[in-house]
Amino acid sequence: MPAIAVIGAGPRGTGIVERLAANLPELGGGPLDVHLIDPYPPGAGRIWRHAQSPLLAMNSMAADVTMYTDESVVCEGPIRPGPSFWDWAREHADPDTFEPELAAELRAVTASTFPSRRLQSRYLEWVLADLLAHLPDGMRVHLHRTSAVGLDEDGPLQVVRLAEGRPLLVDAVVLASGHLDAGPTPDEAALVAHAEQHGLTYLPPEQTTDSDLSVLAPGETVLVRGTGLAFIDLLVLLYEGRGGRFEPDGDGLRYVPSGAEPYLVAGSPRGMPYHAKTHYDLRAGLPPLPRFLGDAQVSALVDASAPIDLRRDVWPLMAKEIAWGWYHELFRGHPERVRLPWAAFAAAFADADWDSPELLALVERSVPDPVDRLDLPGLHHPLDGVTAPDLDALQPIVRGLIAEDLRQHVDEAHTPHLGAFVAMLSVYSATARIVASGLLTPQSEAEDLGWWQGFFNGVASGPPGFRVREMLALSEAGYLTFLGAGMTVVAAPDGFRATSATLPDAPPVHARALVDARLQESSAARSTDPLLASLLAAGDVVEAVITDVDGTVLRNTGQIRTRPTDGALLDAAGRVHPRRFAVGPHTTVKLPGAFTRPGTNSLSFRHNDALARAVLQAVVDTARAAA
Repeated sequence: MPAIAVIGAGPRGTGIVERLAANLPELGGGPLDVHLIDPYPPGAGRIWRHAQSPLLAMNSMAADVTMYTDESVVCEGPIRPGPSFWDWAREHADPDTFEPELAAELRAVTASTFPSRRLQSRYLEWVLADLLAHLPDGMRVHLHRTSAVGLDEDGPLQVVRLAEGRPLLVDAVVLASGHLDAGPTPDEAALVAHAEQHGLTYLPPEQTTDSDLSVLAPGETVLVRGTGLAFIDLLVLLYEGRGGRFEPDGDGLRYVPSGAEPYLVAGSPRGMPYHAKTHYDLRAGLPPLPRFLGDAQVSALVDASAPIDLRRDVWPLMAKEIAWGWYHELFRGHPERVRLPWAAFAAAFADADWDSPELLALVERSVPDPVDRLDLPGLHHPLDGVTAPDLDALQPIVRGLIAEDLRQHVDEAHTPHLGAFVAMLSVYSATARIVASGLLTPQSEAEDLGWWQGFFNGVASGPPGFRVREMLALSEAGYLTFLGAGMTVVAAPDGFRATSATLPDAPPVHARALVDARLQESSAARSTDPLLASLLAAGDVVEAVITDVDGTVLRNTGQIRTRPTDGALLDAAGRVHPRRFAVGPHTTVKLPGAFTRPGTNSLSFRHNDALARAVLQAVVDTARAAA
């Protein structure tokens, strides 16, 4: 019987199986065995497993999470709608089958709730169970609660070796393992050795939920590099997770300590946490997107077959698209705050180049309040130009910026932030097509893609507002100190010393503990996953290394090369394997999360569909060759 192995049973793997099931009747039909392989709970996988702190929450509202395609998704395969998290919570989930704590949370969920990750785990498990209950005729899915440790070939057949059980003979394989662990970089290894030699504490990058935080002693000063989402998890686990609590205090919160807390001094390149999630709906409805960076503009760039510099050639269109989303919401949703009708503004906006004097003048005369004007540089680097003489002087400055950002993301007077966010999702999809063309200059690929991803994460992937309030309370209570932007750390025998560009004249902050609060960078070469390591050693996969025209290595991405259109694996000689595919953060195809907002023509769902159709076609081709 034809068979496919999908390695990884988290939301990405589930999404692939869903697309296989949706496309099977058209592409071959007939019998098909699918082997879903993962040592972690099927559906949820490692990251979203139920076995984690109940305090950890999602960074998306219940209404903004779905695992199902809808009519907005443009793909070759059939659309198979299904319930979003919010629909599931209202119509499908049975609280009587949950443990009491989760049952109470489920009953309290609203469309704007940021659910716990444990409740999201239940949704993901339900999605997989629903999928398995509605498979097309002839399709069977077999769950293997173990790891895949090797991949060989026997003629056209793929041989998947498992940590437990007999090898599986299949026609095609999909690697969908999500975030993979890797050994330390040389710099991280040096810090580990330094800490061991001098009796210090250093926690390298990893999933915060998997870190041993018990090594951070109560009352100890701890330096933290990174103020993104891993940092938010760190705060949750070190403070509320150690028995502290937050109480209402006016419009904010007050932290009541347990006595088990360390004191954190945190910095990063930006020096600020990610912008808070918006807590409101669009007043004007979805902006008409794409407008300035759609199929026509992308095709014009790609069809020219000339080298593309993202900052020079594409960013003006990207920025204008984001601004279009912002101002559409401002003019249509808040007409009392502008001086021109939308039609007049939109026409003049369309005619002006991005960052031109004409566009700047148009915004100034049309939008009287500077707060209502989109400031992209300010969003990306809020501390640019800010300096302080010492740490004490810096704290109210940073808290003020964070508090104002929070206000704008929860106050319905500022819904243009959501308009810009929706436009950024459209821009992300368009930019992915440009990247997939292979026309970016090596310098732009090496530098600009990371810059754009950092900008996107900082603006669009931030924490819920209640987490920001907790952060401010910890800072007010003296348990969290902000070091500023441009953080640098120097290791010394007596500890670690940290400075920042925001505090150019202040003395270094000294601590005997350092935490790198971020995920590990992708690295096939340093991967601790035995399957990926064996494929790399055999030359069956290859890391993407960006080289300049003169052969100079600009950057080793650490990601394995895949064909942009369908995720097919490339080997060390550049050959495409017809029966091996991969998807996820360890590959060169950059995608947003495995689940997404409804109604946004999800890039992840489109790629899943293309990959699944290619896999099914490979199975058909194998059967024909054997006939």
